[in-house]
Amino acid sequence: MKNVDVIIPTYHPGKDFYQLLKRLDQQTRPIHRILVMNTEESGWKPEWEKEFSQLQVYHLQKSDFDHGGTRKKAAELSLADFMIFMTQDALPADEYLVEHLLKPLEADEKVGAAYARQLPKQDCRFIECYTRSFNYPSVSSVKWEKDTGIYGIKTYFCSNVCAAYNKEIYKEVGGFVDRAIFNEDMIYAGNMAKKGYGIAYQADACVYHSHNYSCSQQFHRNFDLGVSQAEHPEIFDSVPSEGEGMKLVKQTLGYLLKSGHIWLIPQLVLQSGSKYLGYKMGKGYIKLSPKTVLKCTMNREYWKRKE
Repeated sequence: MKNVDVIIPTYHPGKDFYQLLKRLDQQTRPIHRILVMNTEESGWKPEWEKEFSQLQVYHLQKSDFDHGGTRKKAAELSLADFMIFMTQDALPADEYLVEHLLKPLEADEKVGAAYARQLPKQDCRFIECYTRSFNYPSVSSVKWEKDTGIYGIKTYFCSNVCAAYNKEIYKEVGGFVDRAIFNEDMIYAGNMAKKGYGIAYQADACVYHSHNYSCSQQFHRNFDLGVSQAEHPEIFDSVPSEGEGMKLVKQTLGYLLKSGHIWLIPQLVLQSGSKYLGYKMGKGYIKLSPKTVLKCTMNREYWKRKE
């Protein structure tokens, strides 16, 4: 049986991360190593390394963290056949997560990545619950470069909240980019698809993961999303995002009307407007002053390293 490592960047991990470690320890598919790239050693609990034997921790400074570069360094540390990248706030829904997530990679050697279904947490707000079902439906699929005409930007969708990668294909493609403000998973998936490999969505591999972002947080997040796309025109220029975003807004509006949650429509309008404004400003960040960029971004360290 081929082996698998789980790689998790962390920053001041707490009880949610401990629950993640416990559930990884209960998986039906054995995990070789859990590689943690931890930002700021002062926020780490050394006792976790005693409780979980597979755990290997590498500490870094906040100024050294990069969404692409840090994950790339972690991948270089892994000798496994498959790598599963997760975030510290993703919680496996059951003991079959790893087993199910690796199925498409083991079934087809041309599938280079597989990402998990994200289910809403108990505290998830109504609109965000619907967004989860829009982005993570109940049916599995595999997308290829030829599908861009049908699915547009969703062809390249992949989420490192929980995603598995074939290590050999990863090395062939060149891995994650060294510098990424955001979206390192889709940048890699796009490069991989252009080399003829497939991206699988595995609906029976589930994690609990959701956020109740404010309008301000949505703006900052989507600003960085826009920046990431502007910095990688080779991936995103041919598959614009606006159509998919409008589709989500229209379907969410219809769902609110159908379900009788009319009072949430102003919230939908404000959140959608915040996302769109942030995204458009991020796409055009090159025209903005450095001071404005720092006000708009949620990742100030990225711009400090860029100077």
